[in-house]
Amino acid sequence: MHTGGGHAHAAMATPDASPRGMVRSLFVHRRLIWQLARRDVLGRYRGSFLGLAWSLVTPLLMLAVYTFVFAVIFGSHWNADAIAGSRLDYALILFAGLLPFNLFAEGFNRAPTLILGNANYVKRVVFPLEVLPVAALLAALFHMLIALLAWAVLAMFVLHGLPLTLVLLPLALAPLLLGTLGAMWALASLGVYVRDIGQLTAIIVTVLLFVSAIFYPLTSVPEPYRGWMALNPMSAVIEATRALLVFGRMPDWPALALCWLGGIAAACAGWWWFQKTRTGFADVL
Repeated sequence: MHTGGGHAHAAMATPDASPRGMVRSLFVHRRLIWQLARRDVLGRYRGSFLGLAWSLVTPLLMLAVYTFVFAVIFGSHWNADAIAGSRLDYALILFAGLLPFNLFAEGFNRAPTLILGNANYVKRVVFPLEVLPVAALLAALFHMLIALLAWAVLAMFVLHGLPLTLVLLPLALAPLLLGTLGAMWALASLGVYVRDIGQLTAIIVTVLLFVSAIFYPLTSVPEPYRGWMALNPMSAVIEATRALLVFGRMPDWPALALCWLGGIAAACAGWWWFQKTRTGFADVL
């Protein structure tokens, strides 16, 4: 398979752990990343009856379950500034919050097994192992975009149109992508040395699902705990996504700016850790 450039061998001989090396690697291997992501998306549902439709069916089924449990059984509702009080409105708001979270969760949960599941690549000096988390994240992004299309159809029915602020959604998702990629690089490396790290990531994702202001607005959290909840960067991204998609208003720009700084820092730290530890992969595998 094409590795995206003739400099791959040199990059593998002396791993560059700098931010500049990270950007350079992503650019040099961009074609390989695209090929791997495409293969991931097409291969996941190959042979199944519904095929790629599962990427749409799965979030819709989970949305129906969450809406029934929280809106019907528990009688949950959004705060007074919500668009309305019907269950469809609640489903729309809930769906908007699940979009970025599911993107994060898919990449975070897959990361520990990315190197283990591709051990044959480890022995190949010319193969850039660092692209595996990037390709997996792009595949997760594709599934999120499919779910976003489903959300847009529901929004057209409930809101009778889409807010113009929708075009600013990439500004809210970019720091999430950077932070998730950094975590995936770190977890992909740790998964080689600590095989049960995958069990821990599953627990972390479950906890974050309920403390990331998905099923409720951050303003509904009691004041003594709100500050702690706001420290979770997922909450800021989810609140920004909901503001842009559902309410048609600007997000909290200072909070989002902090998410950008955190996302860049996480990406650089995860890259540094992956490059510094990759030399031992072959010995362990």
